[in-house]
Amino acid sequence: MIKRFRTFGVAVLMLLLLQACGTSHTRYAKHRTTSKKVAKTSVGTVKVGAFKSNVAASYYHDKFNGRKTASGAVFSNNNLTTAHPSLPFGTQLRVTNRVNGKQVVVTVTDRGPFTKGRELDLSKRAFMSITDDKNKGVLQVDIEILK
Repeated sequence: MIKRFRTFGVAVLMLLLLQACGTSHTRYAKHRTTSKKVAKTSVGTVKVGAFKSNVAASYYHDKFNGRKTASGAVFSNNNLTTAHPSLPFGTQLRVTNRVNGKQVVVTVTDRGPFTKGRELDLSKRAFMSITDDKNKGVLQVDIEILK
């Protein structure tokens, strides 16, 4: 009787272990598939020549120099790059200051900004090349997708 009980217990334990392994793997596979679909969808929505007017843009703090961006590139405030919440990495944008008409071409390499009401986080070099007031932290700009 004890031998039967022990065999039954071992069988139940094995079934529970197998079920637990299968469940976590299925969840992981579903998550990976979903994230890939989202990435493909966001890439398909970019149109060259698309234009967005009156967007708030800020710039990165120096403390982010040397850190990895969401795209995997190492950030430098000396490069002409930007962060955008949804545009694909590598997208080139022409950013125009609405006040003085100065323009700069930047590449999307990161996600952000994470401040409500802002759509771009420019590198310091890009920001300073289009601003007249070096003490100002936010600009109203127009964005055009180049490629």
